[in-house]
Amino acid sequence: MNNKDIVLEAVNLSKQVSSPEGILTIVHEVSFQLYAGESVAIVGASGAGKSTLLALLAGLDIPTSGRVYLAGEDLTQLDEDGRARLRAERVGFVFQSFHLVPALTALENVMLPLELAGRTEAHNGAREALERVGLQSRTSHYPSQLSGGEQQRVAIARAFVSRPAVLFADEPTGNLDSVTGKRIADLLFDLNATAQTTIVLVSHDHVIAARCKRLMIMEAGQLVVTN
Repeated sequence: MNNKDIVLEAVNLSKQVSSPEGILTIVHEVSFQLYAGESVAIVGASGAGKSTLLALLAGLDIPTSGRVYLAGEDLTQLDEDGRARLRAERVGFVFQSFHLVPALTALENVMLPLELAGRTEAHNGAREALERVGLQSRTSHYPSQLSGGEQQRVAIARAFVSRPAVLFADEPTGNLDSVTGKRIADLLFDLNATAQTTIVLVSHDHVIAARCKRLMIMEAGQLVVTN
C-alpha cells in the first residue's frame, strides 16, 4: 500500500480539558494510519478515552494538539462548516442509541444524508440501502414501530447509503441482545467487505472487536497496543 491508500491518519493527537482538579489529558499523543477497506477495533476500560478519540477522528471534537487527516484533508485546518461538509461527503456513523429521527420513516431517515449532501435519486438510493439490510418491507415504518435490531439496521443503511470512506461505530451492538448483536456485526463486516469502507469501531464486546483486522487498546488516553 502507498500513501494514497491512507484514508485516516492521526498524528500526535492529544485532547486536554480543564477540571476542578486541573488539566486532564483524555487523549495523549495518539498516532496511527488506516487504509481503505480496513477494520479496526478500539478497546479499553471505561474512561480510557475511546469515544473522545472517535470524536476527534470524525471531526466532531477539536484536538488540543496534533493532526487528523481524513480522506486526504486535514480536519484540524477546517472550520466547523468545512468539517461538517467533509463528514457529509466522506463519513458514516452508527451509534449505540441508533440516533434515528422519530418523526421520519425508515426510508426518510436513510434519505436524509443524501438530501443533505445534495445528492440526486435519494429515494432510490435509500430504498436500495434498506433492501441490502433486509428491511425492504419496513420502509414506511417509524422508529417507534421497529425493534432495536431493526432500528440499528436502519442506522447502518443510513451510514452506508452515501458510500463513505470511513464508518465510525460507537458501541453499535451495546443496546442489543447477543443474537441480534451478532446479526448487526455480520451486516457491518459484510458491508465493510463489499463497499471497501474503512470501519473504526469502539466496543466493549470482545467478540465483535476480534472480528476486526486490527486491534488498538487504549489505557489512560494512550494507545498501548496497536497491530
